[in-house]
Amino acid sequence: MVLGTAPAAVLAFDVGGTDIKAGLVDHHGRVLAVRRVPTPLDPTRPGEVVIERLADLANELTTKYPEAPAKAAGIIVPGIVETEKGIGVYSANLRWRNFPFVAAAEKCLRLPVAFDHDVRSAAAVEHRFGGSRQFNEVVVIIVGTGIAAAVFSDGKAITAGGFAGELGHAMVPDPDAAPGTRRSTVLEAVGSAGAIAKRYTAQSGSPVTGAKAVLNKAQSGDDIAARVWHDAMDALAFTICQCVNIIGTEAVVIGGGLAEAGEELLLEPLRRRVDSILDFHRRPQIIKAQLGQDAGLLGAALNARALLERTP
Repeated sequence: MVLGTAPAAVLAFDVGGTDIKAGLVDHHGRVLAVRRVPTPLDPTRPGEVVIERLADLANELTTKYPEAPAKAAGIIVPGIVETEKGIGVYSANLRWRNFPFVAAAEKCLRLPVAFDHDVRSAAAVEHRFGGSRQFNEVVVIIVGTGIAAAVFSDGKAITAGGFAGELGHAMVPDPDAAPGTRRSTVLEAVGSAGAIAKRYTAQSGSPVTGAKAVLNKAQSGDDIAARVWHDAMDALAFTICQCVNIIGTEAVVIGGGLAEAGEELLLEPLRRRVDSILDFHRRPQIIKAQLGQDAGLLGAALNARALLERTP
């Protein structure tokens, strides 16, 4: 996986709601060193404390590998991101609003900084090197505690000022509506791993630790677990079909923790449901993400390399 032509290394930072993953990455895509630390929280300085932690990590990584000096850095963050302006518009979990990430990071790191959305950057690497690389119209859906997505048209990411890809908040039929009534809810409330565990606990009265536990119960004959899992597949299939109807999606890549359910329990049921809903439309390829937990880090590195190669 060659990320660029110049031999220089870059720093990559994947800022999450719980952890920051930091790495020093060479142009072959090799992660020379990686560190994972808790994401600092400070309601009065939410962006500043993150930048300060990134500066500490940068110093640690570059000190450890003096033979591979970093020439640029890539930072990816959750929430709504204005890439061109270098601004984190809003993060519900980390609480920043309109924070100037690029300006602050370049001042602290003394390097050119590329900045983007976490899922969009991870999806770009998946789209470039993973199973959807032969397609131009692609949606990458990351299904974990919540649901996030990235949309590609003609092979290019649709950003819409940071507001594109909010599929977790797309409306789907509510399976908990009273019989004979129609009601909608958001996809994340039914189809996410977090929702699967939450809905099973609410309906059964038996707490579970996550979606995997619900799936195990469904396989063991638990009717409530089977229904909750079925509802999640229906909601995800409904949203995939909406993408096909609206933007002509050719391929859907499923990543995140739920993707570990695999072909038989996740991907095949989704394909069957999508096929039953669509009419004359082409059927999208539904495939599992291939690059795993490092996709975000590699996405940040890819952004940094692109910036480095544009800089005279």
